Amino acid sequence: MTIRTILVDDEKLAIQGLQLRLEPFEDVEIIDTCLNGREAIRKIKTEKPDLVFLDIQMPGFDGFSVVKGVMEIEPPLFVFVTAYEEHAVRAFEANAVNYLMKPVDEDKLADTIERVRVRMAEKRSSEEADKLKAVLQEVAPDKADAISEGESESSERFEKLINVKDRGQIFRVEVDSIEHIEAAGDYMCIYTGDNSLILRETMKDLERRLDPKNFQRVHRSTIVNLNQVRQVKPHTNGECFLVLESGAEVKVSRSYRDVVARFVH
Repeated sequence: MTIRTILVDDEKLAIQGLQLRLEPFEDVEIIDTCLNGREAIRKIKTEKPDLVFLDIQMPGFDGFSVVKGVMEIEPPLFVFVTAYEEHAVRAFEANAVNYLMKPVDEDKLADTIERVRVRMAEKRSSEEADKLKAVLQEVAPDKADAISEGESESSERFEKLINVKDRGQIFRVEVDSIEHIEAAGDYMCIYTGDNSLILRETMKDLERRLDPKNFQRVHRSTIVNLNQVRQVKPHTNGECFLVLESGAEVKVSRSYRDVVARFVH
């Protein structure tokens, strides 16, 4: 599986340095480089890469503007690369695969490429399954229904316990006891009824470990265990609050309200 990649940075030396660091990864094919955001948007739309390493701090169109500029197409995976750590939270809010500080650390780069491989494999597997179901729906509808029923059994693959290393200790947290999870950069704050723990993991990676029938995102930085919801309180501007078993309240943004409503009504 080749990872077709574009590098975007307004500094040529930064692009050259990243090219050298990516050479050991045989499945990474650098198909183009860009020196500004406008050029990056144009190249992403025409080349349709799998992955973009994207500098945040650029004159004119910055990295976040590039992401926004390609939302009309199916966007590639993004890895933000910058010298400014204060952009970390916004990078993860933009659903980046990872956030790398300059100069790029080789171990963190290797971890990032592995994350990209996992994300691409999951995407292709899902696409192949959708194609198969579409064909079966035409030629053998009963078999397509059987596949859909089988998917319900896939909940067994989601984790029941999560090991969290926090404050020098390892805590074994039962997933069902988690009330809600909040993102803070590349850390996740996990809240149970009587405790809170810090886990170094991205929201996207943690979401893949949790059963979506029970855990749903209700805000761009918040996941809630729907089994812990006890009350829905309407708020202004189409937003609302979920009252959890412990009495804690979590805001549901307008864009996620309909998703949550299907589970709590």
